[in-house]
Amino acid sequence: MSGECAGHTLQATALVHEAWLRLVAAEQQTWKNRAHFFGAAAEAMRRILIDRARSKRALRHGGGQQRVDIEDIEVAAPAQEEVLLAVNDALEKFAVHDREAADLVKLRYFVGMTTEDAAQTLGLSEATAYRYWAYARAWLFKEINSSTT
Repeated sequence: MSGECAGHTLQATALVHEAWLRLVAAEQQTWKNRAHFFGAAAEAMRRILIDRARSKRALRHGGGQQRVDIEDIEVAAPAQEEVLLAVNDALEKFAVHDREAADLVKLRYFVGMTTEDAAQTLGLSEATAYRYWAYARAWLFKEINSSTT
């Protein structure tokens, strides 16, 4: 959420609340451990943000138009929703190749965990988590750049 634009209406607290509501909606859900819970929370937050980005991009919501802040009218900034959707698409492809590294990315990117916290949650050593993070960033960067050209 810290990377979102200033006019963003979905606050971090609202995102956490929405994710919690989705997590407890399944009455028979039990959490095996901390990693299972945070993995489900990361997935819920990712889906909320992606659904919101897709909704904002929809034609009935002015999908093809670019938002412009009146204060910064001469500066054209890329739409945050486009970046979020590009990351999501690349992450889905990446998960096919390396599920564990993709889970680390979800915890870092969508939940905002540090590499150390994500490593502990997933039961990885910090060194392995840093390697996964470097590998995932490089893979996602390459994928996102190849899909935009």
